[in-house]
Amino acid sequence: MSQMFQSVKIGEMEIKNRFVHSATHEVMADNNGRITDELTKRYKNLAKGEVGLIIPGHMYVHPLGNAHHGQMGIHNDDMIPGLKRLADTIHENGGKVAFQLAHGGRQTPKQMIGTQPLAPSKQSRDPVTLNKPQQMSEELIEETIEAFAAAAARAVEAGSDAVQIHAAHGYLICEFLSPFFNKRKDKWGGSDENRFRLIKEVIKRTKSRLPDDIPVIVKMNTNDYTPFKGITPDLAAVYAKWMTVLSVDAVEISCGTYYTFHTIRGEIPVPEMAAGLPMWMRPVAKVKLNFQKKGNIFKDAYNLDAAKKIKPNMGDTPLILVGGMRKLSQMEEIVENGDADLISMSRPFIREPFLVKRFQEGKSTEASCVNCNKCFAAMFNSIPIKCYEKGLPGF
Repeated sequence: MSQMFQSVKIGEMEIKNRFVHSATHEVMADNNGRITDELTKRYKNLAKGEVGLIIPGHMYVHPLGNAHHGQMGIHNDDMIPGLKRLADTIHENGGKVAFQLAHGGRQTPKQMIGTQPLAPSKQSRDPVTLNKPQQMSEELIEETIEAFAAAAARAVEAGSDAVQIHAAHGYLICEFLSPFFNKRKDKWGGSDENRFRLIKEVIKRTKSRLPDDIPVIVKMNTNDYTPFKGITPDLAAVYAKWMTVLSVDAVEISCGTYYTFHTIRGEIPVPEMAAGLPMWMRPVAKVKLNFQKKGNIFKDAYNLDAAKKIKPNMGDTPLILVGGMRKLSQMEEIVENGDADLISMSRPFIREPFLVKRFQEGKSTEASCVNCNKCFAAMFNSIPIKCYEKGLPGF
């Protein structure tokens, strides 16, 4: 039997296969961040489709970290009943679930939270929101650390099998880890050790609030792709080693921030992306997006080279690889070679929630996603996620 269909353990949690649904913002929560029937239906299908571990879209742990319209919240106890309904739905259909805990940081639009977004440092305006962030005080940093820990406790109360700390894609924890975003000179910046301090405290505080059998997973950038040096594969390898010392149970590696389109690869749907921005920003956005097209050609397994640098630093801690995973044969080869332990996908599952089941039954050997990225553009237009290969509504 292919290793992809063999069970694997992350900490004390056993997963029936090595397929992971990577957290994907669904734009399906209500205006208060509560779970909707639309959300539970999406994850019911993924569980029925035999995805071993399902990580739903990022959940904001603090009101000032609410980064998107339709984003799920885990910031107060009122969220627990809906989150429990989501976890129960996944369990009833044979899946395991890890809630992803997140804070939008400087990538949180000002209009979402009514104030300047938070960041480790206040330099420069965000290239998408054009908001200038405010530098976090010691009090706000402490409040945020506690918010992650409290959210983790809510996740367990709601029935989540694990939690994932979102430290990728230019959101708050990624910003603290990155030399590009973090220009502080106090204990929270100025060296790799100091830039690592926030996630270190989040991990420690989170683990202190969880039962021993609940795994803690981290999602981390391998490359920020920022104009000047940020997180690189070499630095990510250092961070991954430090995470294993803190007894993190698995690390998922990804890449990219708002500064480029390099979080994903393939087509850049310029008109659809630009339409999601205020009218006065659209001309400049179109120029920037068209400029990025040449460097965004789709490539299979585009985080694999970074994984080969990072995995040797992780000992027995599982590495979850996301990014351009399409062919079952390539996934099998990566796992058999020991370059990753689990394979994570996002866009293929938007188009084919039953993809793993099709792989297992021999009905398919490759995801049918065409990398048009119109699903990504839907998010910018606050349109619920699904495959929009034939066009977004109104286009």
